[in-house]
Amino acid sequence: MGFWLPLLLFFASGYGILALESTNVSIIVKGSVSVAETNEHFVCATIDWWPPEKCNYNQCPWGQSSVLNLDINHPFLAAAIQAFNTLRIRVGGSLQDQVVYGVKGLEHPCLPFEKTVGSLFGFSKGCLSMDRWDEINSFFNRTGAIVTFGINALYGRHHVKNHLWGGAWDSSNARDFIEYTISKGYKVDSWEFGNELSGRGIGARVEAEQYGRDLIHFRAILDELYEKSHTQHLLLAPGGFFDEQWYSKLLQVSGSGIVNAMTHHIYNLGPGTDPHLAKKILDPQYLNRIADIYKNVQSTIKNHGPWALAWVGEAGGVPNNGGRLVSNTFIDSFWYLDQLGMASTYNTKAYCRQTLIGGHYGLLDRDTFIPNPDYYSALLWHRLMGKKVLSVDFNGHPHLRAYTHCRKQKEGISLLLINLSNNTEYNVAIKNDINANLNTGVHNDKGHSFTDGLKWAVSWIGTTSTAVQTREEYHLTAENGNLQSKTMLLNGTPLQLTEGGGIPPLTPAHVPVASPLIVAPLSIVFVTLPNFEAEACV
Repeated sequence: MGFWLPLLLFFASGYGILALESTNVSIIVKGSVSVAETNEHFVCATIDWWPPEKCNYNQCPWGQSSVLNLDINHPFLAAAIQAFNTLRIRVGGSLQDQVVYGVKGLEHPCLPFEKTVGSLFGFSKGCLSMDRWDEINSFFNRTGAIVTFGINALYGRHHVKNHLWGGAWDSSNARDFIEYTISKGYKVDSWEFGNELSGRGIGARVEAEQYGRDLIHFRAILDELYEKSHTQHLLLAPGGFFDEQWYSKLLQVSGSGIVNAMTHHIYNLGPGTDPHLAKKILDPQYLNRIADIYKNVQSTIKNHGPWALAWVGEAGGVPNNGGRLVSNTFIDSFWYLDQLGMASTYNTKAYCRQTLIGGHYGLLDRDTFIPNPDYYSALLWHRLMGKKVLSVDFNGHPHLRAYTHCRKQKEGISLLLINLSNNTEYNVAIKNDINANLNTGVHNDKGHSFTDGLKWAVSWIGTTSTAVQTREEYHLTAENGNLQSKTMLLNGTPLQLTEGGGIPPLTPAHVPVASPLIVAPLSIVFVTLPNFEAEACV
Protein backbone atom coordinates (compact mmCIF):
# COMPACT_ATOMS: atom_id res chain seq x y z
CA MET A 1 0.00 0.00 0.00
CA GLY A 2 3.07 2.27 0.10
CA PHE A 3 2.43 5.60 1.74
CA TRP A 4 -1.34 5.09 1.80
CA LEU A 5 -1.20 2.98 4.98
CA PRO A 6 0.04 5.89 7.13
CA LEU A 7 -2.64 8.06 5.53
CA LEU A 8 -5.34 5.57 6.49
CA LEU A 9 -4.00 5.48 10.03
CA PHE A 10 -4.03 9.27 9.92
CA PHE A 11 -7.73 9.23 9.10
CA ALA A 12 -8.48 6.70 11.82
CA SER A 13 -6.58 8.41 14.64
CA GLY A 14 -7.26 11.87 13.26
CA TYR A 15 -7.21 15.43 14.54
CA GLY A 16 -10.93 15.93 14.82
CA ILE A 17 -11.57 14.04 11.59
CA LEU A 18 -15.19 12.98 11.12
CA ALA A 19 -16.73 10.28 8.95
CA LEU A 20 -14.86 10.39 5.66
CA GLU A 21 -16.61 11.72 2.59
CA SER A 22 -15.26 11.61 -0.93
CA THR A 23 -15.93 14.26 -3.55
CA ASN A 24 -14.96 14.54 -7.22
CA VAL A 25 -13.45 17.86 -8.28
CA SER A 26 -12.40 19.03 -11.71
CA ILE A 27 -9.65 21.65 -11.85
CA ILE A 28 -9.20 23.39 -15.17
CA VAL A 29 -5.73 24.85 -15.70
CA LYS A 30 -5.56 27.80 -18.05
CA GLY A 31 -2.11 27.36 -19.49
CA SER A 32 -2.24 29.62 -22.53
CA VAL A 33 -1.03 32.73 -20.69
CA SER A 34 0.42 33.43 -17.27
CA VAL A 35 -1.59 35.72 -14.99
CA ALA A 36 1.32 36.82 -12.80
CA GLU A 37 5.02 36.24 -12.26
CA THR A 38 7.23 35.93 -9.19
CA ASN A 39 10.97 36.38 -8.83
CA GLU A 40 13.51 33.57 -9.12
CA HIS A 41 14.18 34.04 -5.41
CA PHE A 42 10.55 34.32 -4.35
CA VAL A 43 10.98 32.28 -1.17
CA CYS A 44 12.82 34.35 1.42
CA ALA A 45 13.49 34.13 5.15
CA THR A 46 14.53 36.73 7.70
CA ILE A 47 17.20 37.01 10.38
CA ASP A 48 16.11 39.49 13.05
CA TRP A 49 17.86 41.67 15.64
CA TRP A 50 15.95 40.65 18.79
CA PRO A 51 18.15 39.78 21.81
CA PRO A 52 17.28 36.97 24.26
CA GLU A 53 15.45 39.45 26.52
CA LYS A 54 12.68 39.98 23.94
CA CYS A 55 9.56 38.54 25.62
CA ASN A 56 5.82 38.53 25.02
CA TYR A 57 3.01 36.67 26.80
CA ASN A 58 5.52 35.47 29.43
CA GLN A 59 7.50 33.73 26.68
CA CYS A 60 11.05 34.60 25.61
CA PRO A 61 11.63 32.51 22.46
CA TRP A 62 14.56 34.27 20.80
CA GLY A 63 17.63 32.96 22.58
CA GLN A 64 20.81 33.18 20.50
CA SER A 65 19.15 33.72 17.11
CA SER A 66 19.79 37.37 16.26
CA VAL A 67 22.14 38.95 13.73
CA LEU A 68 24.51 39.71 16.59
CA ASN A 69 24.64 36.35 18.37
CA LEU A 70 23.47 33.58 15.99
CA ASP A 71 25.86 30.62 15.73
CA ILE A 72 26.59 31.01 12.04
CA ASN A 73 29.04 28.12 12.14
CA HIS A 74 26.41 25.55 13.11
CA PRO A 75 26.49 22.89 10.36
CA PHE A 76 22.70 22.43 10.34
CA LEU A 77 22.24 26.13 9.58
CA ALA A 78 24.51 26.05 6.55
CA ALA A 79 22.93 22.84 5.25
CA ALA A 80 19.43 24.31 5.59
CA ILE A 81 20.30 27.34 3.46
CA GLN A 82 22.39 25.46 0.90
CA ALA A 83 19.49 23.07 0.23
CA PHE A 84 17.79 25.99 -1.56
CA ASN A 85 20.86 26.49 -3.75
CA THR A 86 20.14 30.22 -3.46
CA LEU A 87 17.91 31.45 -0.63
CA ARG A 88 17.08 35.12 -0.18
CA ILE A 89 17.75 36.24 3.40
CA ARG A 90 16.42 39.54 4.66
CA VAL A 91 18.37 41.00 7.57
CA GLY A 92 16.01 43.28 9.44
CA GLY A 93 13.21 43.71 11.94
CA SER A 94 11.81 46.03 14.57
CA LEU A 95 15.17 46.98 16.09
CA GLN A 96 16.87 47.79 12.77
CA ASP A 97 15.96 51.47 13.20
CA GLN A 98 18.01 51.46 16.41
CA VAL A 99 21.09 49.80 14.87
CA VAL A 100 24.26 51.82 14.45
CA TYR A 101 27.17 50.52 12.40
CA GLY A 102 30.60 50.19 13.99
CA VAL A 103 32.55 51.85 11.19
CA LYS A 104 35.40 54.32 11.53
CA GLY A 105 34.16 57.61 12.82
CA LEU A 106 31.61 56.17 15.24
CA GLU A 107 31.92 58.44 18.29
CA HIS A 108 30.89 55.92 20.95
CA PRO A 109 31.68 52.28 21.84
CA CYS A 110 30.07 49.57 19.68
CA LEU A 111 27.77 47.85 22.22
CA PRO A 112 24.87 45.39 21.89
CA PHE A 113 21.22 46.09 22.71
CA GLU A 114 20.23 46.38 26.34
CA LYS A 115 16.85 46.45 28.06
CA THR A 116 16.07 50.10 28.69
CA VAL A 117 12.85 51.39 30.20
CA GLY A 118 11.27 54.16 28.13
CA SER A 119 13.24 53.42 24.96
CA LEU A 120 11.73 52.37 21.65
CA PHE A 121 10.56 48.74 22.03
CA GLY A 122 12.15 48.74 25.49
CA PHE A 123 15.72 48.46 24.18
CA SER A 124 18.68 50.79 23.79
CA LYS A 125 20.45 51.33 20.51
CA GLY A 126 22.64 48.42 19.45
CA CYS A 127 25.76 48.28 17.33
CA LEU A 128 26.83 45.99 14.50
CA SER A 129 30.61 45.72 14.62
CA MET A 130 32.48 45.33 11.35
CA ASP A 131 34.13 42.16 12.68
CA ARG A 132 30.68 40.62 13.06
CA TRP A 133 29.64 41.97 9.66
CA ASP A 134 32.72 40.32 8.15
CA GLU A 135 31.77 36.99 9.76
CA ILE A 136 28.19 37.23 8.55
CA ASN A 137 29.25 37.95 4.98
CA SER A 138 31.65 35.02 5.04
CA PHE A 139 28.69 32.88 6.08
CA PHE A 140 26.48 34.32 3.34
CA ASN A 141 29.17 33.68 0.77
CA ARG A 142 29.61 30.05 1.90
CA THR A 143 25.91 29.32 1.75
CA GLY A 144 25.08 31.19 -1.47
CA ALA A 145 22.53 33.45 0.22
CA ILE A 146 20.97 36.36 -1.66
CA VAL A 147 21.07 39.24 0.83
CA THR A 148 18.55 42.00 1.53
CA PHE A 149 19.70 44.34 4.31
CA GLY A 150 17.46 46.73 6.25
CA ILE A 151 18.98 50.16 6.96
CA ASN A 152 18.25 52.29 10.03
CA ALA A 153 15.87 54.98 8.75
CA LEU A 154 15.44 56.79 12.11
CA TYR A 155 19.09 57.78 12.45
CA GLY A 156 19.34 61.51 13.17
CA ARG A 157 15.61 62.08 13.57
CA HIS A 158 13.96 63.33 16.75
CA HIS A 159 10.85 62.22 18.58
CA VAL A 160 8.02 64.76 18.08
CA LYS A 161 5.01 63.29 19.88
CA ASN A 162 3.27 59.96 20.36
CA HIS A 163 4.76 57.69 17.65
CA LEU A 164 5.70 60.51 15.28
CA TRP A 165 9.37 61.18 14.52
CA GLY A 166 10.49 64.24 12.56
CA GLY A 167 13.48 65.75 10.85
CA ALA A 168 15.54 64.57 7.90
CA TRP A 169 17.37 61.27 7.96
CA ASP A 170 21.09 61.50 8.82
CA SER A 171 22.76 59.29 6.22
CA SER A 172 26.34 59.56 7.50
CA ASN A 173 26.55 56.28 9.44
CA ALA A 174 24.68 54.29 6.78
CA ARG A 175 26.84 55.76 4.02
CA ASP A 176 30.06 54.76 5.78
CA PHE A 177 28.64 51.27 6.37
CA ILE A 178 27.61 50.75 2.76
CA GLU A 179 30.94 52.13 1.54
CA TYR A 180 32.72 49.62 3.78
CA THR A 181 30.49 46.82 2.47
CA ILE A 182 31.30 47.66 -1.14
CA SER A 183 35.01 48.01 -0.43
CA LYS A 184 35.08 44.47 0.97
CA GLY A 185 33.28 43.09 -2.09
CA TYR A 186 30.27 41.93 -0.06
CA LYS A 187 27.26 41.20 -2.24
CA VAL A 188 24.13 42.87 -0.92
CA ASP A 189 21.43 42.43 -3.52
CA SER A 190 19.07 45.02 -2.06
CA TRP A 191 18.92 47.69 0.63
CA GLU A 192 15.64 48.24 2.47
CA PHE A 193 14.97 51.64 4.05
CA GLY A 194 13.36 51.38 7.49
CA ASN A 195 11.07 48.93 9.24
CA GLU A 196 7.39 49.51 10.05
CA LEU A 197 7.59 53.32 10.03
CA SER A 198 4.77 53.66 7.46
CA GLY A 199 1.18 54.72 8.17
CA ARG A 200 0.51 54.64 11.90
CA GLY A 201 3.80 52.85 12.42
CA ILE A 202 4.73 50.23 15.00
CA GLY A 203 6.50 52.03 17.83
CA ALA A 204 7.52 54.90 15.56
CA ARG A 205 6.31 56.51 12.35
CA VAL A 206 7.55 59.04 9.80
CA GLU A 207 5.39 61.13 7.48
CA ALA A 208 5.33 59.94 3.87
CA GLU A 209 6.53 63.26 2.42
CA GLN A 210 9.70 63.23 4.53
CA TYR A 211 10.23 59.52 3.87
CA GLY A 212 9.99 60.14 0.13
CA ARG A 213 12.59 62.92 0.25
CA ASP A 214 14.90 60.70 2.27
CA LEU A 215 14.54 57.92 -0.30
CA ILE A 216 15.64 60.27 -3.07
CA HIS A 217 18.71 61.10 -0.97
CA PHE A 218 19.38 57.42 -0.26
CA ARG A 219 19.13 56.54 -3.97
CA ALA A 220 21.69 59.22 -4.79
CA ILE A 221 24.07 57.75 -2.20
CA LEU A 222 23.67 54.23 -3.58
CA ASP A 223 24.18 55.36 -7.17
CA GLU A 224 27.33 57.25 -6.19
CA LEU A 225 28.85 54.46 -4.10
CA TYR A 226 28.04 51.75 -6.63
CA GLU A 227 29.14 53.79 -9.66
CA LYS A 228 32.37 51.84 -10.08
CA SER A 229 30.87 48.53 -9.02
CA HIS A 230 29.30 46.12 -11.47
CA THR A 231 26.94 44.67 -8.86
CA GLN A 232 23.22 45.35 -8.77
CA HIS A 233 21.78 47.49 -6.00
CA LEU A 234 18.02 47.54 -5.49
CA LEU A 235 16.32 50.00 -3.15
CA LEU A 236 13.29 48.74 -1.21
CA ALA A 237 10.84 50.61 1.03
CA PRO A 238 9.09 51.08 3.36
CA GLY A 239 8.97 47.65 5.03
CA GLY A 240 5.76 48.32 6.92
CA PHE A 241 2.06 47.60 7.12
CA PHE A 242 0.18 48.73 4.04
CA ASP A 243 -1.58 52.08 4.29
CA GLU A 244 -2.95 53.09 0.90
CA GLN A 245 -2.74 56.85 1.40
CA TRP A 246 0.75 56.70 2.89
CA TYR A 247 2.13 54.32 0.22
CA SER A 248 0.58 56.40 -2.56
CA LYS A 249 2.10 59.60 -1.22
CA LEU A 250 5.51 57.96 -0.86
CA LEU A 251 5.50 56.90 -4.52
CA GLN A 252 4.33 60.35 -5.65
CA VAL A 253 6.99 62.20 -3.65
CA SER A 254 9.92 59.89 -4.46
CA GLY A 255 9.00 59.59 -8.13
CA SER A 256 10.08 57.28 -10.93
CA GLY A 257 13.27 55.28 -10.70
CA ILE A 258 13.87 55.71 -6.98
CA VAL A 259 12.24 52.72 -5.31
CA ASN A 260 12.60 49.35 -7.04
CA ALA A 261 10.12 47.51 -4.82
CA MET A 262 7.46 48.43 -2.28
CA THR A 263 7.68 46.09 0.70
CA HIS A 264 4.81 45.38 3.08
CA HIS A 265 4.27 43.07 6.06
CA ILE A 266 1.69 40.35 6.70
CA TYR A 267 0.57 39.32 10.19
CA ASN A 268 -3.05 38.38 9.64
CA LEU A 269 -3.65 35.66 12.25
CA GLY A 270 -3.78 37.80 15.38
CA PRO A 271 -1.92 37.43 18.68
CA GLY A 272 -0.21 34.26 19.83
CA THR A 273 -2.46 34.06 22.88
CA ASP A 274 -5.58 33.62 20.73
CA PRO A 275 -6.99 30.13 21.52
CA HIS A 276 -8.63 30.10 18.08
CA LEU A 277 -5.42 30.33 16.02
CA ALA A 278 -5.74 26.78 14.65
CA LYS A 279 -9.38 27.38 13.76
CA LYS A 280 -8.46 30.54 11.84
CA ILE A 281 -5.81 28.73 9.84
CA LEU A 282 -8.31 26.09 8.71
CA ASP A 283 -11.07 28.60 7.90
CA PRO A 284 -11.06 29.39 4.15
CA GLN A 285 -13.12 32.54 4.63
CA TYR A 286 -10.66 33.86 7.18
CA LEU A 287 -7.72 33.08 4.90
CA ASN A 288 -9.42 34.94 2.04
CA ARG A 289 -9.62 38.23 3.97
CA ILE A 290 -5.99 39.14 3.40
CA ALA A 291 -6.48 39.06 -0.39
CA ASP A 292 -7.76 42.65 -0.22
CA ILE A 293 -4.33 43.80 0.97
CA TYR A 294 -2.64 42.18 -2.01
CA LYS A 295 -5.20 43.68 -4.39
CA ASN A 296 -4.78 47.16 -2.92
CA VAL A 297 -0.98 47.00 -2.96
CA GLN A 298 -1.11 45.94 -6.59
CA SER A 299 -3.53 48.73 -7.58
CA THR A 300 -1.61 51.37 -5.62
CA ILE A 301 1.61 50.50 -7.42
CA LYS A 302 -0.16 50.42 -10.78
CA ASN A 303 -1.77 53.84 -10.24
CA HIS A 304 1.07 55.70 -8.52
CA GLY A 305 4.34 53.85 -9.14
CA PRO A 306 4.24 51.38 -12.03
CA TRP A 307 8.04 51.30 -12.04
CA ALA A 308 8.05 49.52 -8.67
CA LEU A 309 7.45 45.88 -7.77
CA ALA A 310 5.57 44.39 -4.81
CA TRP A 311 7.35 42.37 -2.13
CA VAL A 312 6.23 40.91 1.15
CA GLY A 313 9.21 41.98 3.22
CA GLU A 314 8.17 40.18 6.39
CA ALA A 315 5.38 37.71 7.22
CA GLY A 316 4.96 35.51 10.26
CA GLY A 317 1.20 35.23 10.52
CA VAL A 318 1.25 35.75 14.28
CA PRO A 319 2.98 38.95 15.50
CA ASN A 320 5.24 39.22 18.54
CA ASN A 321 7.24 36.00 18.26
CA GLY A 322 4.65 33.79 16.53
CA GLY A 323 2.24 31.31 18.08
CA ARG A 324 3.70 28.69 20.42
CA LEU A 325 2.84 25.14 19.21
CA VAL A 326 1.21 26.64 16.13
CA SER A 327 3.74 28.62 14.06
CA ASN A 328 6.38 25.90 14.45
CA THR A 329 4.09 22.90 13.81
CA PHE A 330 2.47 21.21 10.84
CA ILE A 331 -0.76 23.21 10.97
CA ASP A 332 1.06 26.42 10.09
CA SER A 333 1.89 25.08 6.64
CA PHE A 334 -1.77 25.43 5.67
CA TRP A 335 -1.46 29.17 6.29
CA TYR A 336 2.09 29.54 4.97
CA LEU A 337 1.67 27.72 1.67
CA ASP A 338 -1.69 29.36 1.08
CA GLN A 339 0.08 32.70 1.58
CA LEU A 340 2.79 31.82 -0.94
CA GLY A 341 0.12 30.80 -3.43
CA MET A 342 -2.06 33.85 -2.87
CA ALA A 343 0.81 36.34 -2.90
CA SER A 344 2.15 34.95 -6.16
CA THR A 345 -1.20 35.44 -7.93
CA TYR A 346 -0.91 39.18 -7.23
CA ASN A 347 2.53 39.56 -8.84
CA THR A 348 4.40 39.55 -5.55
CA LYS A 349 8.06 39.08 -6.42
CA ALA A 350 9.42 37.93 -3.05
CA TYR A 351 7.88 36.64 0.19
CA CYS A 352 10.10 36.85 3.27
CA ARG A 353 9.14 34.51 6.08
CA GLN A 354 9.64 35.74 9.62
CA THR A 355 11.98 34.01 10.51
CA LEU A 356 14.69 31.67 9.29
CA ILE A 357 15.43 31.06 12.98
CA GLY A 358 14.16 32.76 16.12
CA GLY A 359 10.81 33.20 17.82
CA HIS A 360 8.13 30.53 17.52
CA TYR A 361 7.77 31.13 13.78
CA GLY A 362 11.30 30.11 12.78
CA LEU A 363 11.71 27.72 9.86
CA LEU A 364 14.43 26.17 12.03
CA ASP A 365 14.22 25.31 15.71
CA ARG A 366 15.95 28.01 17.75
CA ASP A 367 17.95 25.60 19.93
CA THR A 368 18.57 22.53 17.77
CA PHE A 369 18.56 24.12 14.29
CA ILE A 370 16.39 21.18 13.19
CA PRO A 371 13.87 22.17 10.49
CA ASN A 372 10.27 22.74 11.47
CA PRO A 373 7.49 21.64 9.07
CA ASP A 374 7.29 25.02 7.30
CA TYR A 375 10.93 24.67 6.29
CA TYR A 376 10.09 21.67 4.12
CA SER A 377 7.02 23.44 2.75
CA ALA A 378 9.23 26.36 1.72
CA LEU A 379 11.82 24.07 0.17
CA LEU A 380 9.26 22.14 -1.87
CA TRP A 381 7.75 25.37 -3.16
CA HIS A 382 11.20 26.69 -4.05
CA ARG A 383 12.13 23.54 -5.95
CA LEU A 384 8.84 22.87 -7.75
CA MET A 385 6.97 26.12 -8.39
CA GLY A 386 8.33 28.22 -11.24
CA LYS A 387 8.02 31.97 -11.70
CA LYS A 388 5.01 32.03 -14.02
CA VAL A 389 1.60 31.77 -12.36
CA LEU A 390 -1.30 30.09 -14.16
CA SER A 391 -5.00 30.56 -13.56
CA VAL A 392 -7.13 27.66 -12.30
CA ASP A 393 -10.90 27.33 -12.48
CA PHE A 394 -12.99 25.31 -10.06
CA ASN A 395 -15.99 26.20 -7.96
CA GLY A 396 -17.96 25.05 -4.97
CA HIS A 397 -15.14 23.68 -2.83
CA PRO A 398 -13.93 26.41 -0.45
CA HIS A 399 -11.93 23.97 1.69
CA LEU A 400 -9.80 22.93 -1.28
CA ARG A 401 -7.23 25.55 -2.27
CA ALA A 402 -5.42 25.22 -5.60
CA TYR A 403 -2.46 27.13 -7.05
CA THR A 404 -0.70 26.37 -10.33
CA HIS A 405 2.64 27.53 -11.73
CA CYS A 406 4.85 26.55 -14.60
CA ARG A 407 7.23 23.87 -13.41
CA LYS A 408 10.52 25.27 -12.16
CA GLN A 409 13.19 25.13 -14.88
CA LYS A 410 11.49 22.11 -16.44
CA GLU A 411 8.66 21.44 -18.86
CA GLY A 412 5.12 21.09 -17.59
CA ILE A 413 3.28 22.50 -14.61
CA SER A 414 3.29 22.21 -10.82
CA LEU A 415 0.18 22.34 -8.66
CA LEU A 416 -0.26 22.98 -4.97
CA LEU A 417 -3.44 21.52 -3.45
CA ILE A 418 -4.40 22.32 0.15
CA ASN A 419 -7.26 20.45 1.82
CA LEU A 420 -8.57 22.36 4.85
CA SER A 421 -11.47 19.96 5.41
CA ASN A 422 -11.33 17.46 8.27
CA ASN A 423 -13.81 15.03 6.74
CA THR A 424 -13.63 15.27 2.94
CA GLU A 425 -11.10 13.77 0.58
CA TYR A 426 -11.01 15.21 -2.90
CA ASN A 427 -10.64 13.03 -5.99
CA VAL A 428 -9.15 15.54 -8.38
CA ALA A 429 -9.24 15.55 -12.16
CA ILE A 430 -6.85 18.06 -13.72
CA LYS A 431 -7.84 19.36 -17.13
CA ASN A 432 -6.40 21.68 -19.71
CA ASP A 433 -8.65 24.56 -20.75
CA ILE A 434 -7.70 23.87 -24.37
CA ASN A 435 -9.67 20.61 -24.25
CA ALA A 436 -11.94 21.07 -21.26
CA ASN A 437 -14.99 21.76 -23.42
CA LEU A 438 -14.71 18.25 -24.85
CA ASN A 439 -15.42 16.77 -21.43
CA THR A 440 -18.69 16.42 -19.62
CA GLY A 441 -17.94 19.33 -17.31
CA VAL A 442 -17.43 19.68 -13.59
CA HIS A 443 -18.91 16.98 -11.41
CA ASN A 444 -19.50 16.97 -7.69
CA ASP A 445 -20.57 13.42 -6.97
CA LYS A 446 -20.30 11.88 -3.54
CA GLY A 447 -20.18 8.23 -2.63
CA HIS A 448 -18.64 7.10 -5.93
CA SER A 449 -17.04 3.69 -6.27
CA PHE A 450 -13.35 3.10 -6.86
CA THR A 451 -14.14 2.31 -10.51
CA ASP A 452 -15.97 5.61 -10.85
CA GLY A 453 -12.97 7.36 -9.36
CA LEU A 454 -10.62 5.67 -11.81
CA LYS A 455 -12.79 6.72 -14.75
CA TRP A 456 -12.85 10.22 -13.34
CA ALA A 457 -9.09 10.38 -13.13
CA VAL A 458 -8.68 9.05 -16.68
CA SER A 459 -10.54 12.13 -17.91
CA TRP A 460 -7.33 14.11 -17.38
CA ILE A 461 -6.12 15.39 -20.74
CA GLY A 462 -3.86 17.95 -22.29
CA THR A 463 -0.48 16.24 -22.47
CA THR A 464 2.18 16.65 -25.10
CA SER A 465 2.63 12.96 -25.66
CA THR A 466 0.57 9.79 -26.05
CA ALA A 467 3.29 7.70 -24.41
CA VAL A 468 2.89 6.17 -20.97
CA GLN A 469 3.25 8.99 -18.50
CA THR A 470 3.60 9.51 -14.79
CA ARG A 471 3.20 12.43 -12.49
CA GLU A 472 5.09 13.26 -9.30
CA GLU A 473 3.15 13.58 -6.06
CA TYR A 474 4.33 14.96 -2.71
CA HIS A 475 1.70 14.29 -0.02
CA LEU A 476 2.33 16.20 3.21
CA THR A 477 0.60 15.12 6.44
CA ALA A 478 1.13 15.46 10.17
CA GLU A 479 2.72 12.69 12.20
CA ASN A 480 0.07 10.57 13.94
CA GLY A 481 -2.61 12.93 12.67
CA ASN A 482 -1.54 15.58 15.18
CA LEU A 483 -1.71 18.91 13.40
CA GLN A 484 0.44 20.47 16.11
CA SER A 485 3.23 17.98 15.58
CA LYS A 486 6.68 19.28 14.70
CA THR A 487 7.18 16.32 12.38
CA MET A 488 5.94 16.42 8.80
CA LEU A 489 5.42 13.25 6.75
CA LEU A 490 6.22 13.18 3.04
CA ASN A 491 4.32 10.36 1.36
CA GLY A 492 4.03 8.74 4.78
CA THR A 493 7.73 9.02 5.71
CA PRO A 494 8.90 11.41 8.47
CA LEU A 495 11.14 14.20 7.23
CA GLN A 496 14.22 14.07 9.43
CA LEU A 497 17.82 15.16 9.03
CA THR A 498 20.24 12.56 7.76
CA GLU A 499 22.81 11.04 10.13
CA GLY A 500 25.29 13.62 8.91
CA GLY A 501 22.90 16.50 9.60
CA GLY A 502 21.91 17.00 5.98
CA ILE A 503 18.49 17.82 4.60
CA PRO A 504 16.73 14.57 3.62
CA PRO A 505 15.86 13.90 -0.01
CA LEU A 506 12.35 15.07 -0.88
CA THR A 507 11.42 12.05 -2.94
CA PRO A 508 8.09 12.09 -4.79
CA ALA A 509 5.75 9.22 -5.49
CA HIS A 510 5.74 8.46 -9.23
CA VAL A 511 2.14 7.77 -10.15
CA PRO A 512 0.59 6.79 -13.52
CA VAL A 513 -1.07 9.89 -14.88
CA ALA A 514 -4.41 8.08 -15.32
CA SER A 515 -4.62 6.95 -11.68
CA PRO A 516 -6.74 8.82 -9.12
CA LEU A 517 -5.28 11.95 -7.57
CA ILE A 518 -6.59 11.91 -4.02
CA VAL A 519 -6.11 14.81 -1.63
CA ALA A 520 -6.71 13.47 1.87
CA PRO A 521 -8.43 15.50 4.61
CA LEU A 522 -6.13 17.99 6.34
CA SER A 523 -3.30 17.33 3.93
CA ILE A 524 -1.22 19.25 1.41
CA VAL A 525 -0.17 17.91 -2.00
CA PHE A 526 2.33 19.18 -4.54
CA VAL A 527 1.88 17.62 -7.99
CA THR A 528 4.09 18.00 -11.04
CA LEU A 529 2.83 17.14 -14.51
CA PRO A 530 5.85 17.15 -16.83
CA ASN A 531 3.91 16.67 -20.07
CA PHE A 532 1.02 19.05 -19.50
CA GLU A 533 0.50 21.39 -22.46
CA ALA A 534 0.80 25.00 -21.31
CA GLU A 535 1.87 27.56 -23.91
CA ALA A 536 2.81 30.02 -21.20
CA CYS A 537 5.42 27.58 -19.90
CA VAL A 538 7.22 26.96 -23.18
